[in-house]
Amino acid sequence: MSAVRVATASPLLPERVAAAAALLLEARDVTLLSHVQPDADTLGSTLALGIVLRRRGASVRVAFAAPDRMPESLLPLDVEHLVVAAAAVPERAELVVACDAAEPARLGSLAGRLTTAGATVMIDHHASNPGFGDVQVLDPGAEATVVLVHQVLAAMRVPLDVDVARCLYAGLVTDTRGFRTAGAAAHRMAAELLEAGVDPEPLVGPIMDAHPYGWFAALGRALERAVLEPAAAGGHGLVHTVVPLADVERFRPEEIDSVIDVVRTATEAGVAAVLKQVGERRFTASLRSRGDVDVSVVAARLGGGGHRAAAGFTRNGTAEEVLAAVRAALDPAYTPRPRTA
Repeated sequence: MSAVRVATASPLLPERVAAAAALLLEARDVTLLSHVQPDADTLGSTLALGIVLRRRGASVRVAFAAPDRMPESLLPLDVEHLVVAAAAVPERAELVVACDAAEPARLGSLAGRLTTAGATVMIDHHASNPGFGDVQVLDPGAEATVVLVHQVLAAMRVPLDVDVARCLYAGLVTDTRGFRTAGAAAHRMAAELLEAGVDPEPLVGPIMDAHPYGWFAALGRALERAVLEPAAAGGHGLVHTVVPLADVERFRPEEIDSVIDVVRTATEAGVAAVLKQVGERRFTASLRSRGDVDVSVVAARLGGGGHRAAAGFTRNGTAEEVLAAVRAALDPAYTPRPRTA
């Protein structure tokens, strides 16, 4: 079986949080990068930091390489209008902060800014993160990257206002599946954010519980295509489906990314996979586990990463070729196989 590096929290984490805070307090120009196809955790992290820094007088921009616009449901978080197009990110920034990117490749076309920046900070909680950046705030035990950003803000001695708290809460509630995977510290953090003025329902409803009526038929088709393979994943079972390119292009990421949350509920399968077609022969995959299978290891074998219970990857090939790669990576006797071009 091929070895996959799994990150662990460093005993130096408090020192690295303090070092990140010091850099942010000193910087006059800061570029905050979210990963491609940004979700509430990566944007909640970058925007929370960005709001604080902008209000302290720094020049701040938040960017991601793809797509070319923010998820509609997250637009209300950008109260300072910090998000800029990828093309607007300077080639040689003073300070670059990457949030929630499990590896530089997750920054897409903006990954090169890490090598040209005056200084870099990485803040992340993915177990598959190999470690990068001048200052590495990495803790796979954190439920979300916003948990680590919250620690950095505390080290900066910044009081939380409602705008910052809403960004942090959005990332926390989504990455913990409505607090179902949140530990005691995360619940205490949530209480602090509520005390700062967060009103959960109008914030979370549009992100997690709102879809256009036209999506229902497409979701129905995706569920009709679902296949259960009880013998896969060493007998734990695999359920999978495909969202075709036409639906990926027609609907918002909020709709497409929600398919896995339905497919994962199949009680007969320990692992769920949704392949989302993003090109003629290119798919992004979401993997979920009920706990017995570490899908971060599976995703890493296929060029991606993530967490034990939630991970993903991007791969070229036909849908069946990508599914074959998933089956092979789930096999306890896995050995590396050539990738399909």
